[in-house]
Amino acid sequence: MTPAETRGASTPDAAAPTGHRSVTLDPPPVTVAEPEPATTTPPQPPAEPEAPATPGARRVRRWRWTRRRIDLIVYGGFLLAAIWVTSGIWADPAGRVAALYSSDPAQVQFFLAHSVRVVLHGEFPFFTEQFNYPDGVNLMANTAILALGIPMVPVTLLFGPAVSFVTLVTLGLAGTAAAWYRVLSRHVIRHRPAAAVAAWFCGFSPAMLSHANWHPNIISQFLLPFIVWRVLVLTRSTRPVRDGVLLALLVTAQAFINEEILLFTALALGVFLIAVVVQQRERWTTAWRPLGAGLAVCAALAGALLAYPLYVQFAGPMAYHGLSDAVRDYGNDIAAYFAPGSPTFGGNERANVNLAPNYSEENAFFGWSLSLIAVGIVIWLRRDVIVRALAATGLFFAVLSLGERISWWDRELVTGPWEFLVRLPLLDAVVPTRFGLITSVTVAILLAYAVRRAWALRVVDRRTARKLTAAGLILALLPIAPMPLRVTTREPVPKFITADRWRQYVGPDQTLVSVPVPAMGNTDPMRWAASTNLDFKIPGGYFLAPRNGVTGDPGRFGGRPSGIGEMLREVSSTGRTPKLDDRQRRRYLDELRHWNAAVVVLPLAEQNAEPLRRTVEQLVGPGRQELDVWLWDVRKLTSRPA
Repeated sequence: MTPAETRGASTPDAAAPTGHRSVTLDPPPVTVAEPEPATTTPPQPPAEPEAPATPGARRVRRWRWTRRRIDLIVYGGFLLAAIWVTSGIWADPAGRVAALYSSDPAQVQFFLAHSVRVVLHGEFPFFTEQFNYPDGVNLMANTAILALGIPMVPVTLLFGPAVSFVTLVTLGLAGTAAAWYRVLSRHVIRHRPAAAVAAWFCGFSPAMLSHANWHPNIISQFLLPFIVWRVLVLTRSTRPVRDGVLLALLVTAQAFINEEILLFTALALGVFLIAVVVQQRERWTTAWRPLGAGLAVCAALAGALLAYPLYVQFAGPMAYHGLSDAVRDYGNDIAAYFAPGSPTFGGNERANVNLAPNYSEENAFFGWSLSLIAVGIVIWLRRDVIVRALAATGLFFAVLSLGERISWWDRELVTGPWEFLVRLPLLDAVVPTRFGLITSVTVAILLAYAVRRAWALRVVDRRTARKLTAAGLILALLPIAPMPLRVTTREPVPKFITADRWRQYVGPDQTLVSVPVPAMGNTDPMRWAASTNLDFKIPGGYFLAPRNGVTGDPGRFGGRPSGIGEMLREVSSTGRTPKLDDRQRRRYLDELRHWNAAVVVLPLAEQNAEPLRRTVEQLVGPGRQELDVWLWDVRKLTSRPA
């Protein structure tokens, strides 16, 4: 790209759509566009007649780097990178899953199938009894991704929930990067090379790659740049009511993707704006009226649209208050900010042990080079108010992400500030390690500021300056460049399910009980149900619910404790067949009656299938093999009196 073309690509508002207000955090450098070449041919003196053109001769058109073509190339690069990251799953969506963890993909596929039932059968969207029967599951309290699942209904119907899952992961990564690029290049930074660098890191940071293993709801952040932009617009809006309405619609849509990420966005914007106003109080005198009016309109409209869903979430059946103790203190180790993420070019899973709660929550992991360069950028541009505000915001949430106990290489040092915030309303439902996602975005925007400033340096040899800038970016970003997610194979859905043989046994209000019973570590039966668009109910499953099924209690993973579920889980893991006495048989049969079980199903390929078969036979008698499962028809044992 020539200097003239670069200047044209970064000219403020050149590509902004008509009717949209551009908002810059600080004035961009003044640039002078070179005159465009003449488009008309000047008059020519009379000349001799030209010779006829050679047959087949063609006019050669010179390629022009237009703004639209540049944007399309950038968007295409993001999409190719996302396909590269998910390529292992795309090879066989139904038979492969990310190797680092396998429970959440089955849960997401279940939610995608629920969206099909919402659209085709008008099923209630915020609660379901299709798993954890008969208690059911509060879907608003379990991130049912309705804003993603409903648009994906055609894909789910045509290709199945496994294809929908990997599609969402791919589009989540690419869409997040593309959205940040559009907002930064057109409305905030207004410099395409700088915006591309920042958008790349927003979409493919180690934290995003980590969550790509199993959290499409977390990596689908394509609305967040527009929410940030609309809030910035409000600070100088002349039409705060209209702008407040637009913001409310974005907020409402994001609430049905992931409420935790929406809360993070609000907190980050609040801290950032406070950091700016503290440094330049005169900004507040002009910003508070439109900002206050717009936010009031946004709160009123979004509050009205979300009132009933939030009522179901916090006061409806199977609502819980506060997260499970198992995840409440998920925090980053300080050293995690200096190590590369596991799914990156320079990453090492073994080196990252104990630096994060697990491999799906690597919410820091910038690597030494990027961490040092980020600090260097802040020092270099320390006179810039926005840079100082970004640095303060990133540091604030980096500290919160360390959790209740701050540690260095797994050695506890001091009590963290999160200890005093974890019990506050709303914050009691936050996983603290994920505050690192906010720090990732602030680092990305700092990179954009540095690239834009380096591009505009008034030095003798600009080409050399830009080469040095590119070298610095390679040094910072190459160690954490995205690599394809590691995958592992999983057992296919049994033919007994895919051939619809279960339909002759299971009625509308009955359940299909798998062996082992569905739970956090055994989510395959949720995939079975999802493959049928949830046409049969299952007991148990992987979800968050109040302890012991009592609405309003603190949350835990799974439903009420199950004796038969625990017993079968132990047999599956140990291979030892217990000897059941009459008391245990009566207790376990009562559980089957509570679930209104129609059949008990054990796949032939299940781990320790033979000890599990002998155990079930002690309880309900001999089973029979049907296709690729052992089957026990228990309707006579569990039928309820008329």
